[in-house]
Amino acid sequence: MTKTKSTESEGRLPTTDYCPLTTAPKALKPFSLNLRYAINENHMKKMLGLVLMFMSLQACGQQPKQTPNQTIVTTETKTMDNLPTTEAEWKAKLTEDEYYILRQKGTERPYTGKFLMHNEKGMYTCRGCGAPLFSSDSKFDSHCGWPSFDKEVKAGVIKETVDNTLGMRRIEITCAKCGGHLGHVFDDGPTDTGLRYCVNSVSIGFEAAKK
Repeated sequence: MTKTKSTESEGRLPTTDYCPLTTAPKALKPFSLNLRYAINENHMKKMLGLVLMFMSLQACGQQPKQTPNQTIVTTETKTMDNLPTTEAEWKAKLTEDEYYILRQKGTERPYTGKFLMHNEKGMYTCRGCGAPLFSSDSKFDSHCGWPSFDKEVKAGVIKETVDNTLGMRRIEITCAKCGGHLGHVFDDGPTDTGLRYCVNSVSIGFEAAKK
């Protein structure tokens, strides 16, 4: 009977059924490739998120402020008969976010405004003075990240001013009564007016229609 030669006698190391040493480097290669692909995929997702954020800002071209999501509260906005006459008075009257946007021409982060997906019937008013600005019938979803309207409630309630900041030419919209910054208006609206009033939720209040 012929004896089988031992692997040790041939100068080779013994192997196991679970992980042969001669194939171990090949078993590690797929893992490293999968890890590299996973890292690249996560990197691409982050890059895509940044691109979408940039496109949203380009739609309204405003500097964002990092503010948390706000709860929808449809309380009546009280008209201010005696409007503040100094910035110090405005600062005392408004919240920090309201002052930043209404008086310093800031903006809220896209897709965070409390009135973005708000569909209740009523009137949207200026948060600074309570003047009626937009009817709920003029509101539409423009997918730009901010509440959008296709027309003011009546001519003259909104003032338009050329805005050349951020390296582009836009039309700023402000409340004609108190001068509070609302946002910008664009001529790419999908309705008959052809207009898109892009407005910060912080800049406006809401008065529900009486039933």
